[in-house]
Amino acid sequence: MREFDVVVIGAGVAGEVAAGRLGENGLSVAIVEDRLIGGECSYYACMPSKALLRPVELAREAARVPGLEVAPLDVSAVLARRDEVVSRLDDTGQLPWLEERGVTLVRGRGRLHGERRVVVEGEELRARRAVIVATGSTAAIPDIDGLRKARPWTNVEGTTATEVPPRLVVLGGGVVGVELGQAWAAFGSTVTLVHRGEGLIQREEPFAGEQVLEALRDGGVDVRLRTHVLRVSRGDAVVVELDDGTRLEADEVLAAFGRVPTTVDIGLETIGLRPDGPLRVGDDLRVPGHDWLFAVGDVNGRVLLTHMGKYQGRLAADTIVGRPAELRSDGARSPRVIFTDPQVGAVGLTLAAAREAGLRVRHVDVDTGGNAGGSFVGRGAAGTSRIVVDEDRRVLVGATITGPEVAEALHAATVAVVAEVPLDDLWHAVPSFPTRSELWLKLLEAYGL
Repeated sequence: MREFDVVVIGAGVAGEVAAGRLGENGLSVAIVEDRLIGGECSYYACMPSKALLRPVELAREAARVPGLEVAPLDVSAVLARRDEVVSRLDDTGQLPWLEERGVTLVRGRGRLHGERRVVVEGEELRARRAVIVATGSTAAIPDIDGLRKARPWTNVEGTTATEVPPRLVVLGGGVVGVELGQAWAAFGSTVTLVHRGEGLIQREEPFAGEQVLEALRDGGVDVRLRTHVLRVSRGDAVVVELDDGTRLEADEVLAAFGRVPTTVDIGLETIGLRPDGPLRVGDDLRVPGHDWLFAVGDVNGRVLLTHMGKYQGRLAADTIVGRPAELRSDGARSPRVIFTDPQVGAVGLTLAAAREAGLRVRHVDVDTGGNAGGSFVGRGAAGTSRIVVDEDRRVLVGATITGPEVAEALHAATVAVVAEVPLDDLWHAVPSFPTRSELWLKLLEAYGL
């Protein structure tokens, strides 16, 4: 048995940040991990997917800017760069960061074993102050006839494949589906995307899904909406049978149905909790009824985004060291980006969600590229910017920006939404000329300021 002030189960980004912050504040910390330090985002999601999409984005932009000759993508070079970004699935480079903060790494699968106790491969770790669960999430595989037996790709295979599948069927029109569908189509795969909904990325503004749909189709992706999968089988090829009678044949099928928090087989039953869904927490990240137990990141089901998991990790650590803090940026206030071309950046409520919440709101839309700075990203670049304003308080409650490389523009919107900056104050935050930041001036002018 070894004792620490805090034991963290899971060394993905949320667990890493929490452990590091605790170590920097002088606490003894153990972090437990049986896979790669850095977690899903570093190796099988955020980082590799963006490495795959960046060349696609640049090629599309270069084609819009006169004077540049766009050569075909060198797929082998793109995949080699992807491998470099994910450190060739080697987490050795992550270890010094933990060591510098005095965090003890314990390799193996960690499970709770009663209050303040964690068992790792037969060894017991005891936590004097707290245990933090940061076990993340896994890809959801629904009960579609034959799907599991067909050995589908998830985000893991979809971001780390070493060869381009000649034919790829993508099941799902959310973030993973549209990002990887666009990437592999650009690399030469014949991609069919099947989605049962009315539109893509349906949690965002409808215009965002429409613009991404148009871009996918322009890139050769066969997108089929309002279509259900009946069954999947794998023989010499993967066969996907649809409810309209169509049979699709492919070399691989990507299951992009979202994520499921990892709560099964982490010992929750030993402390009287059921592993039947997210590990629910309060705004202080504590599990109700267990003041020593915290859950951060995807496992608590609040916001399944890397940056929000890191934010939660910082807040949980601060509470443990005696600087209590509660979530102020959570739920709809969480910024989110879809890295297709066009990119989609959003924070706060969509127009529909604001109305459903009973707010008296007004929205205005402008062309993202309808300013001097926008002219430099090329002719014909799709993009719309929307703000949703709470008319009673005269503050932004939501913003959505689509277009080339708009992810970096999102933080200004996040500050405005989270800090509830009055519109009259935003009017005096003058954007530089000639930059695309002038979209803020255009939005406020359209609102009537």
